[in-house]
Amino acid sequence: METGLAEEPGVLASATALDSAQRAGQASAAAAVAAEQADGAWPDTDTDAPPPDLTAAAFFDVDNTMMVGASIFHFARGLAARKFFTTSDLMGFAWQQMKFRVGGREDKGGIAGHRDTALSFVAGRPVEEVVTLGEDIYDELMADRIWAGTRALAQMHLDAGQRVWLVTATPVELARIIARRLGLTGALGTVAESVDGLYTGRLVGEILHGPAKAHAVRALAASEGLDLRRCTAYSDSVNDVPMLSAVGTAVAVNPDSELRDAAKARNWQIRDFRTGRKAARIGVPSVLGAGAVAGAVAAGMAYRKR
Repeated sequence: METGLAEEPGVLASATALDSAQRAGQASAAAAVAAEQADGAWPDTDTDAPPPDLTAAAFFDVDNTMMVGASIFHFARGLAARKFFTTSDLMGFAWQQMKFRVGGREDKGGIAGHRDTALSFVAGRPVEEVVTLGEDIYDELMADRIWAGTRALAQMHLDAGQRVWLVTATPVELARIIARRLGLTGALGTVAESVDGLYTGRLVGEILHGPAKAHAVRALAASEGLDLRRCTAYSDSVNDVPMLSAVGTAVAVNPDSELRDAAKARNWQIRDFRTGRKAARIGVPSVLGAGAVAGAVAAGMAYRKR
């Protein structure tokens, strides 16, 4: 059973005495580790799975990178259909989403608007209830919006024995649902505070956005023993340049114009699945590096010695 991740031991403690972005990153990483320890490894039905590569991982943004549109907006649509809030509230979400889609990037005001609205309608609600609804809403409104090309990129890392995390501003409970449904390792997301199983309407730190994502990735890497030079990050937004810069390999997926320019200037890879043209085949060496297979085998041997 899912619980409020902000109540897990160590999540709040790890987020004290830091600025808000650092607190958000530390809280998100601590929540991800706590959830992984609570759940254990998700079942792997593939008997031919490669040995685990313990020092490399991949980090994927969600909105317009892994999924068409904004996950929080799809979630809000589902909650509106269940009378969680009014039609005018949903129209506010729709307006923010339209600005995002047309403008091609997030703005701080829009992000704050999503956060404040989201927190207002979950405040006082049981975490378990929201998680259960999230499962249903994913099936109804999100499952068919996953970019097949980005999903293939994630699978490539899994096939190499690497762990794959989503990194998103969406609430961590919803992010974990998306990750679980896609067969990924877990998720770093915005941590909403909960007490006695009820949301308080406050965040731990701030929304996981911009520099906060980079803090979360670094904190998780330190906890999990990852070598960030061997890690890969994917995003569509120039706001995620801090996260993309934190790893050895950065890939712009469906990039906004500013990220496309930054990617070209920094020789980052670009993948665009929006044009309708058939996506080029993805080769493991192009993203994982020539030493990926050897690294996975070595890491697997170390894992078996534990």
